[in-house]
Amino acid sequence: MLQLARPELLADKAYIDGQWLGSESTFNVLNPVDGSVVGSLPDFGAVETAQAIEAAKRALGPWGLKTAKERANLLRTWFNLMMDNQDDLARILTAEQGKTLAEARGEIAYGASYIEWFAEEAKRIDGDIIPPPANDRRLLVIKQPVGVVASITPWNFPNAMIARKVAPAIAAGCTFVCKPAQETPLSAIAMAVLAEQAGIPAGVFNVIVGTRSREIGAEMTSHPDVRKVTFTGSTSVGKVLMEQCAKGCKKTSMELGGNAPFIVFDDADVDKAVAGAIASKYRNSGQTCVCTNRFLVQAGIHDRFVAALSKAVNEFRLGDGAREGVTHGPLVSSRAVADVDGLVQEAISAGAKVVLGGKRSELGACFYEPTILANATRDMRVFREEIFGPVAPIFKFETEDEAIAMANDTEFGLAAYFYTRDMGRVFRVGEALEYGIVGINEGIISNEMAPFGGVKESGSGREGSKYGIQDYLEIKYMCLNID
Repeated sequence: MLQLARPELLADKAYIDGQWLGSESTFNVLNPVDGSVVGSLPDFGAVETAQAIEAAKRALGPWGLKTAKERANLLRTWFNLMMDNQDDLARILTAEQGKTLAEARGEIAYGASYIEWFAEEAKRIDGDIIPPPANDRRLLVIKQPVGVVASITPWNFPNAMIARKVAPAIAAGCTFVCKPAQETPLSAIAMAVLAEQAGIPAGVFNVIVGTRSREIGAEMTSHPDVRKVTFTGSTSVGKVLMEQCAKGCKKTSMELGGNAPFIVFDDADVDKAVAGAIASKYRNSGQTCVCTNRFLVQAGIHDRFVAALSKAVNEFRLGDGAREGVTHGPLVSSRAVADVDGLVQEAISAGAKVVLGGKRSELGACFYEPTILANATRDMRVFREEIFGPVAPIFKFETEDEAIAMANDTEFGLAAYFYTRDMGRVFRVGEALEYGIVGINEGIISNEMAPFGGVKESGSGREGSKYGIQDYLEIKYMCLNID
């Protein structure tokens, strides 16, 4: 049993229309460290999803009539409560997801930062008065909330991925229905406990939990009261959701798959590049959407970089993320381990050299050894597919043009990184990379003040920054005859 300062944060019910609801049918949330049960929740489906959507629709009018300052104050209270309960929220997150407590605490602060940011942005939704074509007219532009928003979020950041979506939505005056991943719903429920305590009205924030993801998703994309669907997850699922949403002309925001290159040029500071590589590749045991997937290292510095990276990774301590001294926890499931190992073994069979790791850990079914593969080639699946695990394949290149071509040789375009001390190269490469986010001499790129999102098959829309609230607003033009 988790030891929490506030045990009520580990709730065992869904949150719909300000009510805590259970059911006879339940599912267990498991700790990936040892498979132990962290909690049991109601296994809801389409019927309960429709109830949540209808509750959000009822709450929409009253919530939209609140002033921007009133919405901002409620969001600010929610932010304060999340930070006041950071340790408990982190323990819940670590228990259901597996990342270390240090990373979990960081995620809570990161997620809360979006609530704080959009509390402030709620007061900055500005319109326009446009010069008219005739003196007897006035042209006004106002911005209004989209309406009911439905979200589907992944297991790798079970707090932050919700916060990045719900904060701009309700700041804009929308109401919100959230479906967290079935592996990690407890963090979403804990957020709802604090939202209720913050005074956010019934129906404004609703949390549906359950294992019938397709059924719940289909209800969200088909229900006429949902005006926008926001999703973070795989490109394949995102395409299905977009196709379903097209039938009702619903707005969508999609943060989909990635295949991030990490380019190290000959003139780079190797120590800084290694530090950035550790942060970008191995954070959350490689289970991040902007995680480095391919290391592209220039020939002149290749061997030195591989040796330095290997020395740093060799100091990792794998284990239960709740224990002191552990640097990296398990993957989310044994299936995830099998997927990662399949990519690694195929690369080894095709000629990749194991520098470090390269196999499942003896610690348990969900653990995989931090791995470095040298001599990787472009025909291997590790070049084209998102690994989502602690595996660093290293590819060698000769010229700047070759590095750019290799980096862009993918259908994805979420994040990219490169290290150089040449200012001309900073602009040449930064502008040539076909990605929505580019880290230059930096391995940690996401924050609430910057626009997060990708191009190509990595999705559409932006989260965070002044741009992030625009996806939750509609533009209305009013032409006024004053004659």
